[in-house]
Amino acid sequence: MQTPHYPHPIIAREGWPFLAIAVAIALVVTYFSIAWSILFWVIAIFVLQFFRDPQRQGSSVPLAVISPADGRIVVVAEVDDPYAKRRALKISVFMNVFNVHSNRSPVDGTVQHIEYFPGKFFNASLDKASLENERNAMVLKTARGDTVTAVQVAGLVAKRILCYSKVGQSLARGQRYGFIRFGSRVDVYLPLGSRPRVAIGDKVSATSTVLAELPEQVSQSE
Repeated sequence: MQTPHYPHPIIAREGWPFLAIAVAIALVVTYFSIAWSILFWVIAIFVLQFFRDPQRQGSSVPLAVISPADGRIVVVAEVDDPYAKRRALKISVFMNVFNVHSNRSPVDGTVQHIEYFPGKFFNASLDKASLENERNAMVLKTARGDTVTAVQVAGLVAKRILCYSKVGQSLARGQRYGFIRFGSRVDVYLPLGSRPRVAIGDKVSATSTVLAELPEQVSQSE
């Protein structure tokens, strides 16, 4: 399945101002001192890699839930979903500063609810970050009635969570819907009975990695 197109491939639009500033400073320093400019070109390269946003191929399996972010799995557990008020399977993806930070919809679905929560900036790999850090929760409903919650969580140095979706909007699986700047995580809450396809410690890629498969039948509690 081809990832839905959006008009800023390769380099995320959120990074254009940062990249322009980094390159401009590096050019100015280069004019005065090539030796001193090396550090600033390294910074510019870091900014370039941080805001890269490649197009990805995704699964065509109907019940597949794809990873909403690049990173490493830090949680696979049954927990309470505080946003959809239910028990759920939680799978968390931790992103470090070298991962792609563009966020993609884990399923085909309609946005039911979006809520932003101000909070702290603990290391995003810690369990307490899910409920204490700054975060933005989006609850989706699939066409057959499954509820899937995706939560963008700020990290130790993350200072901006961006979510472009609106309540009532239909999102395609793998469609870009947000971005988090500088280290963070995304928590995905799935219906009980979903079958995880990843384990703690696994490295995952947004869109191309299947996190889990939804239950064969919709849960009566959904």
